[in-house]
Amino acid sequence: MKYPPRRAATCGCGYLAAFLTLLLVASLQIQYHHLKVDLGRSDFDAATATQRRREGGRRGGGSAGRWSRKTGAEGLPRGIVETSSDMYLRPLWDSAGAATKTSAKSKSDSYKALLAMAVGIEQMQNVDTMARKFLNESYTVMLFHYDGNVDGWRGLEWSDKAIHVLAPNQTKWWFAKRFLHPSVVAIYDFIFLWDEDLGVEKFDPRRYLDIMVSEGLEITQPALDPDLSTDIHHRITIRNKMTKVHRRVYDNRPSMNCSDDSKGPPCTGWVEGMAPVFSRAAWKCVWHLIQNDLIHGWGLDMKLGYCAQGDRAEKVGVIDSEYVVHQGIPSLGGPSHTSKIPRRSLDLRTQIRRKSSAELEKFKERWDKAVREDDEWLDPFEA
Repeated sequence: MKYPPRRAATCGCGYLAAFLTLLLVASLQIQYHHLKVDLGRSDFDAATATQRRREGGRRGGGSAGRWSRKTGAEGLPRGIVETSSDMYLRPLWDSAGAATKTSAKSKSDSYKALLAMAVGIEQMQNVDTMARKFLNESYTVMLFHYDGNVDGWRGLEWSDKAIHVLAPNQTKWWFAKRFLHPSVVAIYDFIFLWDEDLGVEKFDPRRYLDIMVSEGLEITQPALDPDLSTDIHHRITIRNKMTKVHRRVYDNRPSMNCSDDSKGPPCTGWVEGMAPVFSRAAWKCVWHLIQNDLIHGWGLDMKLGYCAQGDRAEKVGVIDSEYVVHQGIPSLGGPSHTSKIPRRSLDLRTQIRRKSSAELEKFKERWDKAVREDDEWLDPFEA
């Protein structure tokens, strides 16, 4: 019996084989590409290591050398790196402004100082008086506008000479943490981080810095006039008419017990947060102490002495001969003279005080936790 001839298979196996072959070739090509990239990386890493050894050998720095610099600019040639900045305004089209700035500074002493304040439009008259004193010495003025009103300051003749930063309802510590980084203000010898409600009729910033330098002080504040100030919280801030500077206060009350044996705040080594003045070295430390999210700054004053670059009982002081008046005006979140709803403003002040107190506790907890966890840190002021 004869069978009909078999037909060739038509199931498409040939197409499937071809597809699998193409897939295999593509996979091999991808693997080859990855291998080239990995080899390239290995070559680069080897070259980098060689370069590090060469640079380290040239300067006797071992294998670290140039690549160990913690500047964040390791990929740049050394000569192009600018590690600091300043707040000087640069003209867009003419260099005459810069020349004027240089000549103006030559009339002053060798100090470079920055006055930074959080301000609102209602305190413009008071801030105007303060700013003029500093600008007359060719110091830089930086205003942090917490009420959103910058245009209201344009009428002042010095407004264009100041730096204006706007962020609604923020404190000076919030602004300072974000805009006064030590590398940005490294050109300044001194940082004044002041409140806006200070009367400066009897204050001269140049003489103040002369005293600060001659006394070897790193962190200071001007004394408060006890007769005119309406808001004095701590006895150490009160002006002593018999001295140029004082570094401690004497108080025999049981709650204070401040004597010659006292080693720390608030008896000695302490200034209040309303009008602190920092040397460059002290500010470099204080900036790191400021917590990013604890914007009211409560508790900072008790720890500023750790940034005093030495014994806080010697390096921190209150300057009596250049004193100010603390007017004690509620500003941020406070009642406005033009406000139609003063009750809401008073409620806001209550909420702000509650938040400040809560932040104080958080700061204390963070400090204690940091001390516990840092096995290498030793308290320089611990008895």
